[in-house]
Amino acid sequence: MGSNKGKVRASHILVAKHKQALQILDELDAGVKFAELARKHSECPSRKKGGDLGFFCRGQMVKEFERTVYSMNVGDISDPVKTKFGYHIIKRTA
Repeated sequence: MGSNKGKVRASHILVAKHKQALQILDELDAGVKFAELARKHSECPSRKKGGDLGFFCRGQMVKEFERTVYSMNVGDISDPVKTKFGYHIIKRTA
């Protein structure tokens, strides 16, 4: 289990449809780079940085996103996480 304290760093790809998120996971499984897919598909302004959200603490992200990222280990990629913004594929980077 990941650490529950302190700052974490993550990247994400945000899309509107669950089906689209699953297609992106298939591309990741096929070896396409996360940052490349973020630039191509993400609806978040972080797409310009390959999906990088930088470092953040608890309380800065919506709870579904935060719960997932804090349960991950560095290098893990999540299944699609639904929030009010859409579907996120999250990669914990630090």
